[in-house]
Amino acid sequence: MKGLILCAGRGTRLHPFSYSQPKTLLPVANHPVLHSCIRKLREVGVHDIGIVIHPSQVQIPPLVGDGSQFGATITFIEQKVPLGIAHAVKLAQPFLLDEPFILLLGDNLLMDSLHGLTSTFVHAQSDGAVMVSEVERPQDYGIAEVKDGRLIGVEEKPKQPKSNLAVIGAYLFTKPIFESIASLQPSARGEYEITDAIQSMIDRGYHIAHVTTNGKYTDVGTIERWLEANRWMLERELGETYHVGATSTLENCTIVGPVLIGEGCHIKDCTIGPYVSIQDGVRLENCAHIENSIFLENSTIQDVAWKVTDSVFGRSSQLTGQSADSIGVFILSDKSSMRLPAVKREEL
Repeated sequence: MKGLILCAGRGTRLHPFSYSQPKTLLPVANHPVLHSCIRKLREVGVHDIGIVIHPSQVQIPPLVGDGSQFGATITFIEQKVPLGIAHAVKLAQPFLLDEPFILLLGDNLLMDSLHGLTSTFVHAQSDGAVMVSEVERPQDYGIAEVKDGRLIGVEEKPKQPKSNLAVIGAYLFTKPIFESIASLQPSARGEYEITDAIQSMIDRGYHIAHVTTNGKYTDVGTIERWLEANRWMLERELGETYHVGATSTLENCTIVGPVLIGEGCHIKDCTIGPYVSIQDGVRLENCAHIENSIFLENSTIQDVAWKVTDSVFGRSSQLTGQSADSIGVFILSDKSSMRLPAVKREEL
């Protein structure tokens, strides 16, 4: 069985951070999301992995390499125009050939193992399998219709959902998926939808099994979801503890776990946590309280007297506050945002 990870999306909802690097390389608990996808495939014995990228995503191949660091073999496949998941799968057909394959979306994080997906596929003797989960807003997802325990339909973002079971971005397919993709027409948003391909397989009499997961999952597609994924990954890896890189220094600090601090950081006179991940080379000084935030490499914050929360600081970004003043000057990149507590100014 082979693996296929899709990474060619533009990631516009994660601007400005996805301007400078693909969203699949953005860190969750200081590890790129893409690395988590590769490890999920390795856990179920998949070692021959294709990664679909856009030609502009030049950072991905050097970071992943040939796959040897994961015990895998990596093949890169280019998708020059992002025309949907099914289109990316079609481009990967020369790599996948006739073998069954697991398909993952490179910006998705799954708490559960893929063992449930693979075992369901084998035991059901099916032609494919999908992972589903109950969601609160089924109108926002590809929704599965199940009758008498059997998957009978899949619909992308339905106005009147037939269930609250969403297909969450982990699939297992066999060769007939390519015949279904070849018959597709673009959807209203101009993409070749994988849900349409699955429905085509069902309509042609193929058996698509499904497995329901109760574990946490998210696509790291917005700032809010990125922070959410960072919280539960930190909690899973650290509990209520914290970890500090061997070459980092802390002076007069209070740390409330879970907090993850990389290498070469200098943190002084700060209260940090909970739910903070700090990448290498970050400098934090005289900060009253920072929680639920992500710091990318070499970012700096100094003299911030207010509480910082729900924030992401880009690589080499700088923020300097003046605790004695009520007016601050901030230079922020395109589409970035900062929410500060309202301060009532004294009347002159």
